[in-house]
Amino acid sequence: MEAARLNADWLRQRFADPPRWEPEHSGDQMARLAESKGRFRLASVLIPIVLREQGMTILFTRRTADLKDHAGQISFPGGRREDYDGSAIETALRETEEEIGLARQHIEVIGSLPDYFTGTGYRVTPVAGLIQPPFEAVGDPREVAEIFEVPLAFLMDGVNHQRRSVELPAPVGRRSFYTMPYDRYFIWGATAGMLRNLFHFLRS
Repeated sequence: MEAARLNADWLRQRFADPPRWEPEHSGDQMARLAESKGRFRLASVLIPIVLREQGMTILFTRRTADLKDHAGQISFPGGRREDYDGSAIETALRETEEEIGLARQHIEVIGSLPDYFTGTGYRVTPVAGLIQPPFEAVGDPREVAEIFEVPLAFLMDGVNHQRRSVELPAPVGRRSFYTMPYDRYFIWGATAGMLRNLFHFLRS
């Protein structure tokens, strides 16, 4: 993707006036969607795009090893929608503040991507937000083992997206998914899937 696109003004304009594009769904994701008949728990995540002088980054968390879902995996800050949340955006902002202590006044919400359905039964709304340094982020030790950033240019370069497959016990069978290894971090699963949709959205 052209470096000229990866700036705050261009991103604001892209979300304000989105192009025609199609989100990417894996076959197993669509199968689960068909089987579920809408029985998904609502959730939201924030895609935190940090406006660093040397180039924009995306902020991630590494989840603690003892969590029930997605233990040890790389994630966006976010979580399940509560009854008192007024919107998917409100869920993303609240969960981000609870997980990493990033106050909502530091976040400029610029839009959202299509909902992403996970194999663990969640319908996740990815909310994009611009983060202007300086800011402080401290992870909740019950959920977050580490907070780190990856250059947006790296994540939006299709060369760095690897398609992998694994054979799982019946009835799951063969499952394919994207990975985006960076340094010592292995980004995959729903996080990589949402990044693929951001990639398609920005390059359309």
